[in-house]
Amino acid sequence: MPLPHRTTVALCLLASAVLPGTVRAAQVGQVEVVGLDEEATANVLAALSLVQAQGRELSGRRLAYLVREADDETREALEPFGYYSPRIEVERSRNGNGAPVTVTITVDPGEPVRVRDHHVAIIGEGGRDRYLREDLAEFRPQAGDVFDHAVYEASKNTISRRLAVRGYFDADFASRRVEVTRAENAADIDLVWTSGQRYDMGPVEFEQTRRIIRPSLIERLVYWKEGSYYHQGKLDRLRESLARLDYFASIDIQPRPADAVGNDVPVTVTLTPAKRSIYTAGLSYGTDSGAGVRLGLERRYLNDRGHKALAQLDWAQRRKTLTLQYRIPAFAWLDGWYTISAQAADEQTDFMDSRRIEFVGSRSGEINRYLTAIASLHALRERWAYVGEDDGDPATLPDYRYATYTYPSLRAEYVDADNPVFPVDGRAGTLMLRGGIEGAGSDANFAQVRATAHWFRGVGADNRLIVRGELGHTYTNALVDLPPSLRFFAGGAGSIRGYGWREVGPRIEGADGRLYALGAKNVVTGSVEFEHYFNESWGAAVFADTGSAFNSDPDLRSGVGAGVRWRSPVGPVRIDVAHGLDDPDSSFEIYLSVGADL
Repeated sequence: MPLPHRTTVALCLLASAVLPGTVRAAQVGQVEVVGLDEEATANVLAALSLVQAQGRELSGRRLAYLVREADDETREALEPFGYYSPRIEVERSRNGNGAPVTVTITVDPGEPVRVRDHHVAIIGEGGRDRYLREDLAEFRPQAGDVFDHAVYEASKNTISRRLAVRGYFDADFASRRVEVTRAENAADIDLVWTSGQRYDMGPVEFEQTRRIIRPSLIERLVYWKEGSYYHQGKLDRLRESLARLDYFASIDIQPRPADAVGNDVPVTVTLTPAKRSIYTAGLSYGTDSGAGVRLGLERRYLNDRGHKALAQLDWAQRRKTLTLQYRIPAFAWLDGWYTISAQAADEQTDFMDSRRIEFVGSRSGEINRYLTAIASLHALRERWAYVGEDDGDPATLPDYRYATYTYPSLRAEYVDADNPVFPVDGRAGTLMLRGGIEGAGSDANFAQVRATAHWFRGVGADNRLIVRGELGHTYTNALVDLPPSLRFFAGGAGSIRGYGWREVGPRIEGADGRLYALGAKNVVTGSVEFEHYFNESWGAAVFADTGSAFNSDPDLRSGVGAGVRWRSPVGPVRIDVAHGLDDPDSSFEIYLSVGADL
């Protein structure tokens, strides 16, 4: 029987309503969260499906569903911050003409959930461990604190890691429960570990994938006694000692608690040799030295006793240096090196005509992870003439002076930084003492002290403050007999920017009317620098430097400037333009430096 006409029309309208493409599409535009702090807002936005759908064409049903889901997603995103009963209002704009829909989520977080009952403990031997007890005392959140999930997880992980670090390899959770009562805004924490026994250090086995060093040498780096208590820090220090030797490309240290005999945990150290020879080559240029090349060869290991050798040549137009070095590992008293080196230098710059040869024997030792000491004995022979004393007659030979000095030196180096290449929080310093006695290998009596300091501090997420200082003093009545290599100079990069290299300090006027540096008994310099980084690689800096090299009273010179900073793959690159404020030879100086900050 044919359907009535009106019924047919109704069915057609119903069918058209459900056919694909007949529902009006909408696009999600701005999604705004109001009423929360920055961190909570970011967490909510990251959890919203609406945000993930921004810019996409959605059906009306899909958009309505996402708006309804926004309430639950917002509630769930607030729970980690301790807010379990927020009041949430989700509103969307009803813009016409196909404009994107704007969604505003207004949140009143309400009262946070606070910890009511706090039961955190360690059962067993670990419960009597002083360091673990300190961690338990510092566990957060405590009774009365807002139940912040991130703080809770961080505290829990700290204790779990400490148990492993201190050798409680059998530790496990006896109870791990948090109950939240929304109606009372209360959270009850029940967190208990069973520590099991604490293990001891067992035998250490070294395995070289290719034997390059005799085992007896590297075994001396194991400073603890077998059977002493286990601590991960011992293995970390062993790793650092092996890395400093620079023999190995890979160092894998694995404790094996599953193979423990009694309480003793054996340790396997697998060592993969590094490339034996390192060849270096590069180009250089300095306004005083001219264009040049740098060539180097280092042998990481010459024999199975771990001896090292280095040869380096810097050959520039007006400055040439050859350095030879031989090093032997040392373990008695302090880990370090015995070093014998020889250096020959020839400098024919606008300032000076100088030739020097120096032999040095030294012993370095690491006092602790921050402090290294170096004791050395120097034998120096130097010939020099100041260009400023030249009368300008090519037929006249330079007025050469000669000096021979044999003297001991003691140097201490301190570094405590989060990153030696680009420290954001760090401090470093050096202290050097040296002196010679007339008639005991030296042409004159002298004693010298020099100290440097660097301080780095991050300011916010994108800024860095750098403070630098230098102080040096020479005790002598025969400054004229001291060769240039034992005098102090100031000016240039790393000293007082805005002035040329060695420009600040005592100078004499030459026959050509130019001023030439002589070097001084004392030096004092200081610098303050502020850097701002626009992204992970590029930044800018402003700075102010001051100081002087002087014999009696300081004549301070100051300079200011700005620069560009690039955190390149090979280390920080710095380009600075500086202006001296106290009658510099040039209006502006440009400096380029590459390398680690420490």
